[in-house]
Amino acid sequence: MQAPIRTLIVDDEPLCRERLRTLLQEDPEISLVGECGDGAEAVAALREQECDLVFLDVQMPVLDGLEVVEAVGPERLPTVVFVTAYDRYALRAFEVQALDYLLKPFDRERFAKALARAKAHVRRDRSAEASRQLLALLGDVRPGLRHLERLVIKSGGRIFFLKMEEVDWIEAAGNYLRLHVGAETHLLRETMNALEGRIDPSRFLRIHRSTIVNIERIREIQPAFHGDFVVILRDGTQLALSRSYRQRVQDVLGASL
Repeated sequence: MQAPIRTLIVDDEPLCRERLRTLLQEDPEISLVGECGDGAEAVAALREQECDLVFLDVQMPVLDGLEVVEAVGPERLPTVVFVTAYDRYALRAFEVQALDYLLKPFDRERFAKALARAKAHVRRDRSAEASRQLLALLGDVRPGLRHLERLVIKSGGRIFFLKMEEVDWIEAAGNYLRLHVGAETHLLRETMNALEGRIDPSRFLRIHRSTIVNIERIREIQPAFHGDFVVILRDGTQLALSRSYRQRVQDVLGASL
């Protein structure tokens, strides 16, 4: 017997969530793991629990469906069926990228086709391909958001937004990243490599396998022992510059070390 397909519903309209819930509950292969009424809740849910499939509304206030895709990242993103009232240009983009969508208002027959396609996609375990397609979609539909501009942080039972420009430096902490923002620190469940691939390389610089720094926060770089260097931030924080990242630092800063 195949494992149930763990499915999440994300839509800011209660009636649409109810419609999706009713139709999904009719399918014995589907296991509903939750519902979210906005993008921030969706990002938190997708980071905290295993999910195979998400029905994701495109048009939501504050954080829309495409921004949810950006915030979650390709490593944790499940198969996505967009629920949208977007214009024809965007729908063509979805089709070109081989992604499915439900155009509001949708009927039972159209829903059944989308669900069947999504289930087949999940069963073939093609999540990596789906992630690449979604990232390509972001480039087609939202060319102005190629780099991550903000993060969704869950802390102490609250969910809030953190602008990338506010982050001083980032360090690896097991399965998490520790974000240093002034005197505060926040934990984000993501890998260093995944985050590095989504942030602006002209604003953030990796100086060690476990450290990324906001270039604007760098005050100076000083030589240390045995040919090593130390990056000193404006607040006095000292961070080690790994030899393996030395050339990259020189290329970005345009200075010889």
